[in-house]
Amino acid sequence: MRDLRALRGLLGVLVVLALFEVLGRAGIVARSYLPPSSEVLAGAAALAGRTDFLGAVGATLGAWAAALACGVAAGAVLGALLGAVPVVRAAVSALVEFLRPIPSVALIPLAALLLGSGLGLTTALGAYAAVWPVLFNTLYGIAATDPVAADTLRGFGFGRWQVLWRVSVPGAAPFAATGVRLASSIVLIVVVGTEILSGRSDGIGGYAASAETGTQGTVTVLACAVWAGLLGLLIDTALVRGRARAFAWAVREPAR
Repeated sequence: MRDLRALRGLLGVLVVLALFEVLGRAGIVARSYLPPSSEVLAGAAALAGRTDFLGAVGATLGAWAAALACGVAAGAVLGALLGAVPVVRAAVSALVEFLRPIPSVALIPLAALLLGSGLGLTTALGAYAAVWPVLFNTLYGIAATDPVAADTLRGFGFGRWQVLWRVSVPGAAPFAATGVRLASSIVLIVVVGTEILSGRSDGIGGYAASAETGTQGTVTVLACAVWAGLLGLLIDTALVRGRARAFAWAVREPAR
Protein backbone atom coordinates (compact mmCIF):
# COMPACT_ATOMS: atom_id res chain seq x y z
CA MET A 1 0.00 0.00 0.00
CA ARG A 2 2.78 2.42 0.92
CA ASP A 3 4.71 1.59 -2.26
CA LEU A 4 1.61 2.24 -4.36
CA ARG A 5 1.03 5.55 -2.57
CA ALA A 6 4.64 6.63 -3.14
CA LEU A 7 4.39 5.61 -6.80
CA ARG A 8 1.28 7.74 -7.23
CA GLY A 9 3.03 10.69 -5.59
CA LEU A 10 6.08 10.30 -7.83
CA LEU A 11 3.84 10.06 -10.90
CA GLY A 12 2.12 13.31 -9.94
CA VAL A 13 5.46 15.08 -9.54
CA LEU A 14 6.65 13.83 -12.93
CA VAL A 15 3.45 15.02 -14.63
CA VAL A 16 3.83 18.51 -13.15
CA LEU A 17 7.52 18.67 -14.13
CA ALA A 18 6.67 17.57 -17.67
CA LEU A 19 3.96 20.22 -17.89
CA PHE A 20 6.34 23.01 -16.80
CA GLU A 21 9.00 21.69 -19.20
CA VAL A 22 6.56 21.91 -22.14
CA LEU A 23 5.27 25.34 -21.13
CA GLY A 24 8.80 26.71 -20.83
CA ARG A 25 10.26 25.22 -24.02
CA ALA A 26 7.20 25.87 -26.20
CA GLY A 27 7.27 29.54 -25.34
CA ILE A 28 3.71 29.45 -24.00
CA VAL A 29 5.09 31.22 -20.94
CA ALA A 30 8.19 33.41 -21.30
CA ARG A 31 11.36 31.76 -19.98
CA SER A 32 12.11 34.83 -17.92
CA TYR A 33 8.98 34.00 -15.90
CA LEU A 34 8.88 30.22 -16.14
CA PRO A 35 12.10 28.44 -17.16
CA PRO A 36 11.84 24.75 -18.16
CA SER A 37 11.77 22.46 -15.16
CA SER A 38 15.00 20.76 -16.31
CA GLU A 39 16.87 24.07 -15.95
CA VAL A 40 15.39 24.66 -12.51
CA LEU A 41 16.33 21.17 -11.32
CA ALA A 42 19.84 21.61 -12.73
CA GLY A 43 20.07 24.93 -10.86
CA ALA A 44 18.90 23.26 -7.64
CA ALA A 45 21.54 20.54 -8.05
CA ALA A 46 24.22 23.19 -8.64
CA LEU A 47 23.24 24.98 -5.42
CA ALA A 48 24.11 21.83 -3.47
CA GLY A 49 27.76 22.45 -4.31
CA ARG A 50 27.82 26.06 -3.13
CA THR A 51 29.02 26.58 0.43
CA ASP A 52 27.28 29.94 0.73
CA PHE A 53 23.94 28.38 -0.16
CA LEU A 54 24.46 25.49 2.26
CA GLY A 55 25.15 28.09 4.93
CA ALA A 56 21.85 29.74 3.99
CA VAL A 57 20.07 26.39 4.37
CA GLY A 58 21.61 25.98 7.81
CA ALA A 59 20.49 29.48 8.82
CA THR A 60 16.93 28.79 7.70
CA LEU A 61 16.81 25.45 9.52
CA GLY A 62 18.18 27.07 12.67
CA ALA A 63 15.52 29.80 12.59
CA TRP A 64 12.85 27.17 11.82
CA ALA A 65 13.88 24.98 14.77
CA ALA A 66 13.99 27.90 17.22
CA ALA A 67 10.61 29.25 16.07
CA LEU A 68 8.95 25.83 16.12
CA ALA A 69 10.28 25.03 19.61
CA CYS A 70 9.01 28.33 21.02
CA GLY A 71 5.65 28.06 19.26
CA VAL A 72 5.08 24.43 20.27
CA ALA A 73 5.92 25.11 23.91
CA ALA A 74 3.62 28.12 24.09
CA GLY A 75 0.80 26.46 22.12
CA ALA A 76 0.86 23.25 24.16
CA VAL A 77 0.80 25.05 27.51
CA LEU A 78 -1.93 27.48 26.46
CA GLY A 79 -3.98 24.72 24.82
CA ALA A 80 -3.84 22.58 27.96
CA LEU A 81 -4.72 25.56 30.15
CA LEU A 82 -7.67 26.66 28.01
CA GLY A 83 -8.92 23.11 27.66
CA ALA A 84 -8.70 22.37 31.39
CA VAL A 85 -10.06 25.64 32.78
CA PRO A 86 -13.32 26.69 31.06
CA VAL A 87 -13.36 30.04 32.87
CA VAL A 88 -9.99 31.03 31.42
CA ARG A 89 -11.06 29.78 27.98
CA ALA A 90 -14.21 31.92 28.08
CA ALA A 91 -12.22 34.94 29.26
CA VAL A 92 -9.64 34.85 26.45
CA SER A 93 -11.62 33.31 23.59
CA ALA A 94 -12.38 36.72 22.03
CA LEU A 95 -8.70 37.72 22.18
CA VAL A 96 -7.64 34.39 20.68
CA GLU A 97 -10.13 34.68 17.83
CA PHE A 98 -8.94 38.24 17.21
CA LEU A 99 -5.26 37.35 17.04
CA ARG A 100 -5.51 34.04 15.18
CA PRO A 101 -6.45 35.41 11.71
CA ILE A 102 -3.61 37.96 11.72
CA PRO A 103 -0.94 36.61 9.32
CA SER A 104 2.62 36.65 10.56
CA VAL A 105 3.87 38.61 7.53
CA ALA A 106 1.49 41.46 8.45
CA LEU A 107 3.43 41.82 11.69
CA ILE A 108 6.83 42.22 10.00
CA PRO A 109 6.94 46.05 10.21
CA LEU A 110 6.01 46.11 13.90
CA ALA A 111 8.26 43.18 14.78
CA ALA A 112 11.16 44.69 12.81
CA LEU A 113 10.86 47.89 14.81
CA LEU A 114 10.94 45.97 18.08
CA LEU A 115 13.38 43.18 17.23
CA GLY A 116 15.42 44.40 14.27
CA SER A 117 15.89 42.27 11.16
CA GLY A 118 17.96 39.44 12.65
CA LEU A 119 17.23 35.97 13.92
CA GLY A 120 14.91 37.32 16.61
CA LEU A 121 12.50 38.60 13.95
CA THR A 122 12.13 35.31 12.08
CA THR A 123 11.98 33.35 15.34
CA ALA A 124 9.25 35.55 16.82
CA LEU A 125 7.10 35.54 13.67
CA GLY A 126 7.57 31.83 13.13
CA ALA A 127 6.69 31.10 16.76
CA TYR A 128 3.56 33.26 16.46
CA ALA A 129 2.46 31.22 13.44
CA ALA A 130 3.24 27.92 15.18
CA VAL A 131 1.22 28.65 18.29
CA TRP A 132 -2.24 28.35 16.75
CA PRO A 133 -2.30 24.82 15.26
CA VAL A 134 -0.66 23.42 18.39
CA LEU A 135 -2.93 25.38 20.72
CA PHE A 136 -6.18 24.33 19.06
CA ASN A 137 -5.19 20.71 18.53
CA THR A 138 -4.15 20.45 22.18
CA LEU A 139 -7.36 22.15 23.30
CA TYR A 140 -9.52 19.77 21.26
CA GLY A 141 -7.49 16.85 22.57
CA ILE A 142 -8.12 17.93 26.15
CA ALA A 143 -11.83 18.35 25.38
CA ALA A 144 -11.93 14.79 24.00
CA THR A 145 -10.74 13.29 27.29
CA ASP A 146 -12.34 9.96 28.08
CA PRO A 147 -15.00 10.91 30.69
CA VAL A 148 -15.06 7.41 32.18
CA ALA A 149 -11.33 7.45 32.87
CA ALA A 150 -11.50 10.99 34.29
CA ASP A 151 -14.48 10.16 36.53
CA THR A 152 -12.74 7.01 37.72
CA LEU A 153 -9.72 9.00 38.88
CA ARG A 154 -11.94 11.60 40.53
CA GLY A 155 -13.73 8.77 42.31
CA PHE A 156 -10.40 7.70 43.78
CA GLY A 157 -9.82 11.21 45.10
CA PHE A 158 -7.56 12.63 42.40
CA GLY A 159 -7.79 16.39 41.92
CA ARG A 160 -8.33 18.39 38.72
CA TRP A 161 -4.66 18.82 37.87
CA GLN A 162 -3.86 15.18 38.62
CA VAL A 163 -6.66 14.09 36.26
CA LEU A 164 -5.33 16.53 33.69
CA TRP A 165 -1.79 15.16 33.94
CA ARG A 166 -2.68 11.46 34.15
CA VAL A 167 -5.59 11.26 31.67
CA SER A 168 -6.12 14.42 29.63
CA VAL A 169 -2.52 15.18 28.65
CA PRO A 170 -1.71 11.63 27.43
CA GLY A 171 -5.00 11.56 25.51
CA ALA A 172 -4.30 14.96 23.94
CA ALA A 173 -0.71 14.13 22.96
CA PRO A 174 -1.60 12.64 19.51
CA PHE A 175 -3.71 15.72 18.76
CA ALA A 176 -0.83 17.99 19.79
CA ALA A 177 1.54 15.98 17.59
CA THR A 178 -0.74 16.64 14.64
CA GLY A 179 -0.59 20.32 15.51
CA VAL A 180 3.21 20.18 15.55
CA ARG A 181 3.18 18.63 12.08
CA LEU A 182 0.92 21.37 10.74
CA ALA A 183 2.95 24.05 12.48
CA SER A 184 6.28 22.81 11.09
CA SER A 185 5.23 23.52 7.48
CA ILE A 186 3.69 26.87 8.39
CA VAL A 187 6.83 27.93 10.26
CA LEU A 188 9.06 27.05 7.31
CA ILE A 189 6.89 29.18 5.02
CA VAL A 190 6.93 32.09 7.47
CA VAL A 191 10.70 31.88 8.04
CA VAL A 192 11.55 31.87 4.31
CA GLY A 193 8.97 34.57 3.59
CA THR A 194 10.26 36.76 6.40
CA GLU A 195 13.82 36.37 5.14
CA ILE A 196 12.70 37.65 1.75
CA LEU A 197 10.51 40.51 2.95
CA SER A 198 12.73 41.71 5.80
CA GLY A 199 15.86 41.91 3.64
CA ARG A 200 17.89 39.49 5.74
CA SER A 201 21.05 38.48 3.92
CA ASP A 202 21.16 34.96 5.36
CA GLY A 203 18.73 32.09 4.92
CA ILE A 204 17.20 30.58 1.80
CA GLY A 205 14.85 33.52 1.42
CA GLY A 206 17.68 36.04 1.64
CA TYR A 207 19.73 34.01 -0.85
CA ALA A 208 16.82 33.95 -3.31
CA ALA A 209 16.16 37.67 -2.89
CA SER A 210 19.81 38.55 -3.54
CA ALA A 211 19.94 36.27 -6.61
CA GLU A 212 16.76 37.68 -8.12
CA THR A 213 18.59 40.38 -10.11
CA GLY A 214 21.31 38.04 -11.42
CA THR A 215 21.59 36.71 -14.97
CA GLN A 216 19.97 33.45 -13.92
CA GLY A 217 17.73 35.15 -11.38
CA THR A 218 14.48 33.32 -12.06
CA VAL A 219 16.19 29.93 -12.26
CA THR A 220 18.00 30.53 -8.96
CA VAL A 221 14.86 31.77 -7.22
CA LEU A 222 12.90 28.72 -8.38
CA ALA A 223 15.81 26.45 -7.45
CA CYS A 224 15.69 27.92 -3.94
CA ALA A 225 11.95 27.20 -3.90
CA VAL A 226 12.71 23.58 -4.85
CA TRP A 227 15.10 23.35 -1.90
CA ALA A 228 12.53 24.86 0.46
CA GLY A 229 9.98 22.34 -0.78
CA LEU A 230 12.37 19.43 -0.32
CA LEU A 231 13.13 20.55 3.23
CA GLY A 232 9.42 20.78 3.97
CA LEU A 233 8.83 17.31 2.52
CA LEU A 234 11.66 15.74 4.53
CA ILE A 235 10.53 17.41 7.76
CA ASP A 236 6.91 16.37 7.23
CA THR A 237 7.90 12.78 6.44
CA ALA A 238 10.00 12.60 9.61
CA LEU A 239 7.18 14.01 11.74
CA VAL A 240 4.57 11.65 10.24
CA ARG A 241 6.77 8.63 10.95
CA GLY A 242 7.64 9.90 14.41
CA ARG A 243 3.98 10.42 15.28
CA ALA A 244 3.02 7.00 13.92
CA ARG A 245 5.73 5.36 16.01
CA ALA A 246 5.09 7.32 19.20
CA PHE A 247 1.29 7.10 19.07
CA ALA A 248 0.66 3.89 17.18
CA TRP A 249 -2.40 3.27 19.34
CA ALA A 250 -4.02 6.47 18.04
CA VAL A 251 -2.91 6.46 14.39
CA ARG A 252 -5.15 4.86 11.83
CA GLU A 253 -4.08 4.16 8.29
CA PRO A 254 -6.09 6.44 5.98
CA ALA A 255 -8.26 4.74 3.40
CA ARG A 256 -7.04 5.06 -0.19
